[in-house]
Amino acid sequence: MPWLPTVAAPPSPTRVQVAWLRPASLQGSSTATKTSDATNAMPQTAKIPAFRPRSAVARATANAAAEGPHYSVRIDDMRAHLFAVELRLATPDPQGQEFWLPVWIPGSYLVREFARHVLRVEARCQGKPVALRKVAKNRWRAAPCQGPLQLSWTVYARDASVRTAWLDATRAFFNPSSLLLAAAGWEAKPHALHILPPASQPGWSVATTLPAAQVDARGFGLYQASDYDRLIDHPVEMGRLLRLQFRAHGTPHEMVIAHADRLRGEVDAKRLRADLKSICETEIALFEPERPRAPFKRYAFLLAPTASGCGGLEHADCAALICAESDLPHPRDGAERSAGYRQFLGLCSHEYFHAWNVKRIRPQALTPYDLERENTTGLLWLFEGFTSYYDDLILRRAGLIEPQQYLDLLARAINAVQATPGRQVQSLADASFDAWIKFYRPDENTANATVSYYTLGGLFALALDLTLRSRSQTTLDDVMRLLWQRYGRDDAPLYGQGVAEDALPALVREVSGLDLRGLFARHVHGRDELPLKRLLASVGVRWSQGKPDALSSLGLRLDDAQGWPQVRQVLAGGWAEQAGLAPGDILLAINGQRASPEQLKRLHARGRGGDVWQAHVMRDARLVQLQAMLPAPAPGPVALSVAATAAAGAARRRKRWLGV
Repeated sequence: MPWLPTVAAPPSPTRVQVAWLRPASLQGSSTATKTSDATNAMPQTAKIPAFRPRSAVARATANAAAEGPHYSVRIDDMRAHLFAVELRLATPDPQGQEFWLPVWIPGSYLVREFARHVLRVEARCQGKPVALRKVAKNRWRAAPCQGPLQLSWTVYARDASVRTAWLDATRAFFNPSSLLLAAAGWEAKPHALHILPPASQPGWSVATTLPAAQVDARGFGLYQASDYDRLIDHPVEMGRLLRLQFRAHGTPHEMVIAHADRLRGEVDAKRLRADLKSICETEIALFEPERPRAPFKRYAFLLAPTASGCGGLEHADCAALICAESDLPHPRDGAERSAGYRQFLGLCSHEYFHAWNVKRIRPQALTPYDLERENTTGLLWLFEGFTSYYDDLILRRAGLIEPQQYLDLLARAINAVQATPGRQVQSLADASFDAWIKFYRPDENTANATVSYYTLGGLFALALDLTLRSRSQTTLDDVMRLLWQRYGRDDAPLYGQGVAEDALPALVREVSGLDLRGLFARHVHGRDELPLKRLLASVGVRWSQGKPDALSSLGLRLDDAQGWPQVRQVLAGGWAEQAGLAPGDILLAINGQRASPEQLKRLHARGRGGDVWQAHVMRDARLVQLQAMLPAPAPGPVALSVAATAAAGAARRRKRWLGV
């Protein structure tokens, strides 16, 4: 029901009921500086002009936002990594206003307890202190007061991931879900956010896809969102930024790279811009082949290069990314794209694909989000796994990787799953449902108990795609388009309802005429091995297997402990488990010889199934002797290649799938 600003609103239920995200709601004024597609310049640092509304629409929206929660964020102390936040509420609940902070961020399925970094929460009304009581781990309640209520707090920000917040002298980044307490009962009202410039950093600018109401040339100023859900779906990057603009099927896009001062001249902007444009246009055309158009008015990749690392988090019209600096293309690189750069492009492809698959085509169980507790779904194999299948396939379709490079990536995924005994323990549906307690909480037994819904989900998407290609005139692209037309587009008949847990087999049948419920039963809800060798042969791809790796065959994963191999993981069914080795054991000797990875490889090459091996290990400061019989050799790693000869039908299908 509508909320009237003159009447105090009661606290809302935990599950935030807000309007479903429609593309029109993403429209907003851009920042005050505009650049052409060819722009690769640093942002202007000239004198800041006075705030000016971008348009009458922006003025009206800003006025509407004034009726709802109004936040201001400033940098309190870079050296202490502290943001200072204020929230003004014109008409708080007369019974006592509650405030709460999300415990997780959509796209990362783990309760992360963002409230643990919130410090010094205080409330004031008309200049006087208001009693404030913490009523839950992430909730505060202010005593009743007459007049506008002002809440202030600080947030510690030193998480270099894409999920929370970071602040130091080189850059600032935050997801609003980590900083901005929601006012209970006001979540569906317009929200305003004022980002204040740090006086000590005149060269800093702001990058965000939040609609701007009144901002200066550097992007500092007033932003607005139609509700709290949309507010927190827009991360904010501040610092010295390198901006690369381009258009994809007419829609403005931007890659914003932090640390521009140290990256000047170190990034091949022309190549990066062209490659991203190819990715984006390929994905837009996949979902809208007849009239390619993006589901947003603009899009931004917000990138923080680091010494090492790779990761991303999707949002409705942007993505937050980290990568190793060395993975970015350099102007002096040759024509060949490096493995690191190809990985980075795959990351961009993955997060961009999510703009359709999970941000707009959403699981019913996550519609709407409940930001104060786990939201479980058995469909992450669809929303993360299918996205994982397409991320590298899009690179191939866009001409950014060669056919053999794509097949190498597929083989790596197959080998990763084959090296995971947990695939025989946990189904894809269960892996999705248990993400909150297992996938994001790995331990020494994870490989034996779980399987990745990203990797195995991607291989199931491959199996489904190849099945459709071999048994019908349709492909997985057609299924994705039906999902988009049915659930995701702003004119979709089931827009805003979300995909039911059991919906996909019927959608596949609607597209292809094939009843593949058995395939889903065996490989999504069951734990049967995917028939990938046969399916790849149906598209003219050769499957071969090399020699088994010694450590994998022995069921061991090792770390180095001051020159001695230390057991990190013991894999189910291997010699190490049979012998009784345990994580933490330090391997001293195998068959009387000093243990080392090289020695294990030599012994394994000479060993035979049935041989008895002895091990001496140090465990809890005591020498322990163990032994077990070697099992039969495990299959070696899979390699894939284009078959030299293939039947005419297989060759045609391969051409349509792989372009070769």
